[in-house]
Amino acid sequence: EVQLVESGGGLVQTGGSLRLSCAASGFTFDDDDYAIGWFRQAPGKEREGLSYISSSGGTTYSKDLVKGRFTISVDNAKNTVYLQMNSLKPEDTAVYYCAARLPHFGGILAAKELYDFWGQGTQVTVSS
Repeated sequence: EVQLVESGGGLVQTGGSLRLSCAASGFTFDDDDYAIGWFRQAPGKEREGLSYISSSGGTTYSKDLVKGRFTISVDNAKNTVYLQMNSLKPEDTAVYYCAARLPHFGGILAAKELYDFWGQGTQVTVSS
């Protein structure tokens, strides 16, 4: 059974940093073909995609709204995907989710509707 568990959220001041973790079980980064994405959802807003990674070539991509501030990375030994978030702003306040689709043999997967597995989310609050 595939499970994703996010952690690392919390309260931070404007300009601060956080690193979110997404620990995966039920599949292994070394052996399986997957796509993983980080998403967030603020109150009253739709869930939006931020950063993505594909096992095919280890390709990563971040959307313009977070490019240069957020970085997605993977640690195969820990079966964990990270989202390093720097220069945080109050508008980054949201619940952050990681999601996975597998098997996945293509490149980056941006559409949230195509992801099969979701974590429970972790709250990030940025104070002004």
